[in-house]
Amino acid sequence: MLVRLLYASRAADNVNQEALVAIVRKSKANNPSAGVTGVLCFSEGIFLQVLEGGRAAVNQLYNRIATDPRHTDLQLLCYEEIGERRFAGWSMGQVNMSRLNTALLLKYSEKPALDPFSVSGQVSLALFEELMATASIVGQS
Repeated sequence: MLVRLLYASRAADNVNQEALVAIVRKSKANNPSAGVTGVLCFSEGIFLQVLEGGRAAVNQLYNRIATDPRHTDLQLLCYEEIGERRFAGWSMGQVNMSRLNTALLLKYSEKPALDPFSVSGQVSLALFEELMATASIVGQS
């Protein structure tokens, strides 16, 4: 059974660009064997990530994230059973923030900033889908 999980968290103070690169590299190495795909967005100290895969694999990964000291204020935004993946092309894609149009952020929120804590999980998922459609996600596997 496939599931999709969307969460947001705030980064601990020690998370910088180097730490982010390490997270993405490790995800790309580990996710294929677990059958997990997804996309990560990191902006101004906020993580927003969608994970897809088998229920057990996605749950185990989320539990590891929940205990990872690089994440604080972890919030589950959406968890659903799915018939097919929307983000199957990425073992772990990453949103290219330099290609992110602020008008797109304004389409889904009050301010031109990534703030998944102030919108619904479905709104954040719609943002990811539009980012995918506009080729703003890099790192295709």
